Amino acid sequence: MPSPEAMLPETMSHVEVREPGGPEHLVIASGPLPLLRTGEILVRVAAAGINRPDIMQRKGDYPPPPGASPILGLEVAGEVVALGPGVTAFSVGDKVCALANGGGYAEYCAVPASQALRFPKGYDAARAAALPETFFTVWANLFMMAELKAGETVLVHGGTSGIGTTAIQLARAFGARVYATAGTTEKCEACVGLGAHRAINYRTEDFAAVIAEETGRRGVDVILDLVGATYFDRNLKSLGLDGRLSIIAFLGGTFAEKVNLGPILLRRLRIMGSAMRPRTAEEKQAIRDDLREKVWPLLDAGRLAPVIQAVLPFAEVANAHRMLEHGDHIGKVVIAFD
Repeated sequence: MPSPEAMLPETMSHVEVREPGGPEHLVIASGPLPLLRTGEILVRVAAAGINRPDIMQRKGDYPPPPGASPILGLEVAGEVVALGPGVTAFSVGDKVCALANGGGYAEYCAVPASQALRFPKGYDAARAAALPETFFTVWANLFMMAELKAGETVLVHGGTSGIGTTAIQLARAFGARVYATAGTTEKCEACVGLGAHRAINYRTEDFAAVIAEETGRRGVDVILDLVGATYFDRNLKSLGLDGRLSIIAFLGGTFAEKVNLGPILLRRLRIMGSAMRPRTAEEKQAIRDDLREKVWPLLDAGRLAPVIQAVLPFAEVANAHRMLEHGDHIGKVVIAFD
């Protein structure tokens, strides 16, 4: 009987960026399967998550790191169909989701085994594909770096984004009181439904004033921010003693002007930030191991789950990008193969 590897096709369909620009530049192309390196597994992709770094890469603003696939896609779910040298933790046939270093918008994707996790109990590929990028990012930035603890308070900006919906649930599950910002009444209601104590409509309310009122002017312990420059001054005002600001994106720009830095000294504030893709393989494995031990049991038990706005066919990847860019979604957008 031929080995599973011998039965793999020679070519696969994948999404190609014809040239940097809008979603219309995403086309379906054909090319060779990725070659497996030491420590990697080959996943037959059933579903892939759409993330803002994909949009940045499509526009030409976020080139893949050296050695990574030029194909878009940072999270996948599917079946293991081949093992690279040195892989012992998985077997052909295992159902896994994984944080990819690139290459997720394709029928087959090579990912480090150290960045893969088995499907939570009862999950299909679409739900599993909505997990890796946001859960890795939130866990690393909110819990490992900012050290959010039970009994503390946290403000999550972009509460209905994939990151936001994950952060609200995780913070609540681990005993924190959560505040969140969102841009519509519907989105604020969704934040509360996910576990936020109070949702703040940033279009009609000043979040710094609301946080001051809600906390008796004490401020919150941690802020998870994906806005950047336009929120920086008010973020500092909203942090309490020994507060921590974790910045993970710059949707509101990278250059902050006329910022009062006094609170940093007066309240011993810590400001940090990180991006997931440039992290080392060892760092990503440490996050994966933490998630497997502390978070996957909660997913298995149904205590939290990814919020998914839509699952679109692979051929509609351009529409999936448009949906994410338009900003009306709540949670994740996923593409799936038939």
